[in-house]
Amino acid sequence: MGRLTTHVLDTAHGCPGAGIRVRLYSESANEGRLLLVGEGVTNADGRCAEPLLSGERMKKGVHQLAFEVGAYFRAKGVASPDPAFLETVRISFGIADADAHYHVPLLVSPYGYSTYRGS
Repeated sequence: MGRLTTHVLDTAHGCPGAGIRVRLYSESANEGRLLLVGEGVTNADGRCAEPLLSGERMKKGVHQLAFEVGAYFRAKGVASPDPAFLETVRISFGIADADAHYHVPLLVSPYGYSTYRGS
């Protein structure tokens, strides 16, 4: 059974990104317009407690994860300009096999981020 999971690592502080709001949108399900299909908040390990998609909800197509990192860094006391350089990190990615596990980690600091398809 396919599923979509995520994980946030705060590379500036060397710790999991706990308490970050994550929203999942489908770009394909609504004729190219973004449709909110899932959301969660990362736990102490930087992970959402449940997969953002699984089972019948796991669909082939283009999706977007939106991570609210600006609020996270402000809550940690990081001084940043107004507006912050990174407020919301959006990662657009494709799901080609609805039966596979897609893991999309985010490594983030106040001024940069990276991602990859994890396992």
